[in-house]
Amino acid sequence: MYNPSVRFPRRDRTFSVALPGRWRCPPDSRTDGHALGRNRLETAILVGAPLSRSLIFFRYFCRGFLCFLAVSRYYPEMERHSGPLPDDLETLKGIIMAQQGEIVRLSASARAYDALVQSLRIRIARLQKQKFGASSEKIERETEQLELLLEDVEIAIAAADPSPKSEGGDRGDTVVSPQRRRGRPRVSDATPRERIVLDPGEACSACGGPLRLVGEDVTEILDFIAAKLKIVETARLKKSCRHCETMVQPEAPSRPVPRGMAGPGLLAHILVSKFDDHIPLYRQNEIFARQGVEIPRSTLIDWCGQAVAVLRPLTDMIRQEVVEADLLHADDTPIQVLDPRLRQAGKPRGVKEGRIWTYLRDPRPWGGSDPPAVAYWFSPDRKGINPQTHLAQFRGILQADAYAGFRDLYKPDATGTVRVREAACWAHLRRAFHDVWKGSGSTIAREALEQIGELYDIERQITGHPARHRLAVRQEKSRPRVIAFHAWCEAQLTRIPGKGELAKAIRYALNRWAAFTLFVEDGRVAIDNNPAERAIRPVCVGRKNYLFAGSDAGGDNIADAMTLIESAKLSGINPHDYLADVLARINEHKINRLHELLPWNWQPLNTPHRQAA
Repeated sequence: MYNPSVRFPRRDRTFSVALPGRWRCPPDSRTDGHALGRNRLETAILVGAPLSRSLIFFRYFCRGFLCFLAVSRYYPEMERHSGPLPDDLETLKGIIMAQQGEIVRLSASARAYDALVQSLRIRIARLQKQKFGASSEKIERETEQLELLLEDVEIAIAAADPSPKSEGGDRGDTVVSPQRRRGRPRVSDATPRERIVLDPGEACSACGGPLRLVGEDVTEILDFIAAKLKIVETARLKKSCRHCETMVQPEAPSRPVPRGMAGPGLLAHILVSKFDDHIPLYRQNEIFARQGVEIPRSTLIDWCGQAVAVLRPLTDMIRQEVVEADLLHADDTPIQVLDPRLRQAGKPRGVKEGRIWTYLRDPRPWGGSDPPAVAYWFSPDRKGINPQTHLAQFRGILQADAYAGFRDLYKPDATGTVRVREAACWAHLRRAFHDVWKGSGSTIAREALEQIGELYDIERQITGHPARHRLAVRQEKSRPRVIAFHAWCEAQLTRIPGKGELAKAIRYALNRWAAFTLFVEDGRVAIDNNPAERAIRPVCVGRKNYLFAGSDAGGDNIADAMTLIESAKLSGINPHDYLADVLARINEHKINRLHELLPWNWQPLNTPHRQAA
């Protein structure tokens, strides 16, 4: 069967692309037999990824089809004027004018086709990056990044020479190695220590004389004691008076979960395991079974929901504290939610897409006095009414992406007052240029990345400094670069196709220029929204493990639990110790002193186990 193929140039080689999707390389293009040369990622894509292979084939198919359209439209004109030319001068001029018009039209069509191909190429590169590539948009500005290769070499060295001197574990006679020092585990001061003393005795083994202590060499190892469950029996003795026969018995202590068997430590462990370690409840059931306790998954679900409900007053207080700030970072991410109504409506999966929203208050980069805190909300959809409801009381600067649902927040109210000012994210802008650069190798996109990188170099020098100092440095160093970048963007728009991905990235910056330049006017504003993206990352990790929320109420539980856990981590507190202590106290704590149990105010009854710094 005839199998036509089309040959396309790619970099310094030529590929033969068969229409059914099989790729072949000319035998003279490589001597090592690799069909795709040095690009290992693309090799993996073409060999093991049918989706990406189809996308790449579709790109070349579109290119060939567009070329066919251009030729088919121009060929009739060639046929019409292929005969002998007339002798009449006016007729010849008419033919020339018609051909010039056709050339202009075809040139415009060619530019449009090139822009379309460029856009498809960038989209394909973006899809490949999402599926196979790294998550960072870093570029090599000075030297190559060899950390991963260096790590592999160091692992091999450690396997060949497993001496403890590299970890600094022996406090005796040690020799400083010229090799790179390995990182020693950072252990909290509250970690229990066990001391084992090896005594050579009281008499010398050589001559029998008495021995005296002259020193000791101490070696440390870090060991693990598996967690264990225990039953705590509370016996309330009943006594009667010998004279009046009055019965006396102590009141039963309160439980974190009414009529529940779970203690505060177990509830805290379940919550932290699910929402911080991202261990689904069915796997926790298996872990408990290995320890001799069979806790049904349905019971674990009930305990989770009841514990979150007990802690909800604290969750509401954290959210109120967050929205009362004058500067917030915001972001959102999708989460799958089971909805039986969809299955009844004929959709076999019965799953809808909800959203988890995060709002972060973190004044640490500019030396603010307020403690960091983060609030999460769940919503069954991504309608703009959700952030408007969450931030109904917020007044200040909101740093977020260009999601249209935030736009109403930035509009003036009935009195003409702007309640919320927008601060844009330079990381999103950098990512747009990076996608163009990786997809097409555009030198213009690379130049934009270099200019944005200079702004980040300045930011690294002033992180943690007071807002006034940050503002002074930005006015001196960042502002001239921002002005130059604006002029550069306007100049590039006159040189590039208006519908290309590069033009979209430039217009994205110019159309929101006031939001992009707010950071040079206010020392508190960050250059990007990466803090919010870091705050939303645990949700992204968790949904890969527990896959979906069982209902809208389950989505609310995720948001509530993560508000407490992530806020505790921002305060440097071990979330397990915090939740265990709060669950043991909250039912008997006075409501007007509930703020004492907020993470940044928390003072445990016992010595806290702080996270290793």
